[in-house]
Amino acid sequence: MDKKLKNLIKENLEEIKALDTKILDLSKIDAFTEQLIITTGTSTPHISAISKKITEVLKKNKIKIYGFEGRGSKDWVLIDLGEVVLNIMSSSARELYDLESLWDPNL
Repeated sequence: MDKKLKNLIKENLEEIKALDTKILDLSKIDAFTEQLIITTGTSTPHISAISKKITEVLKKNKIKIYGFEGRGSKDWVLIDLGEVVLNIMSSSARELYDLESLWDPNL
């Protein structure tokens, strides 16, 4: 993943107080993306605010968004940037789906 894109997303997630952000490198395994970013919002409005802020930052920086799933969802929003997929999840959804265990090649 382009280091600038990674830092842009990470900085803005930190700024809006997203929790426990993990960036998984999937480039060495046969996967649907090179990088999987997983972060947690504390509530439905927080998840919505995170997705709105990230979307605005991406558009401002002319970064193409290939897909956006879960708009208005209380548990999970997915933003597909091609080489990067960002998952913004509630803590209960993150625990239930456990994407880290599913996709982290080091676990």
